[in-house]
Amino acid sequence: MPVASVEKKPVASNRKAFHEYFVEDKYEAGISLAGTEVKSIRQGGVNLKDAFCTVTNGELIVRGLRISPYEKGNIFNKDPLRPRTLLMHKREIRKLAAKVAQDGYALVPLSMYFLGPYVKVEVGLCKGKKLHDKRDAEAERSAKREIDRAIKERY
Repeated sequence: MPVASVEKKPVASNRKAFHEYFVEDKYEAGISLAGTEVKSIRQGGVNLKDAFCTVTNGELIVRGLRISPYEKGNIFNKDPLRPRTLLMHKREIRKLAAKVAQDGYALVPLSMYFLGPYVKVEVGLCKGKKLHDKRDAEAERSAKREIDRAIKERY
């Protein structure tokens, strides 16, 4: 009996993270949410721009993740910036904590998406970029844009 594939439905992505960091590795984690938060995410009321992850007491916690209050949630709405627990295996969390303890590494949420009925967060193990790295990446992008533009004009 074939297993039906579940489609990823992207909700939000953190484009700032790709500008600020080199993404070394990516991990998928579940997230612990309240019902009104899930409804707000379905409406697109989420912002990952300033979010980061920390390991506290063996738990992976995302901070700075803004989920707007659900407009029909009244008293059931939670604080939009409250820390939320990410759900991963304990050995994965320990491995990430050891790497973050090294100099220059950070855990950054890269994207949020629905995988079937579940909300998932893609967490990246990132190393910070220096200013010259950001300039090189920008120069590379603009050169690629120019090449694509020239090819398009030619054909």
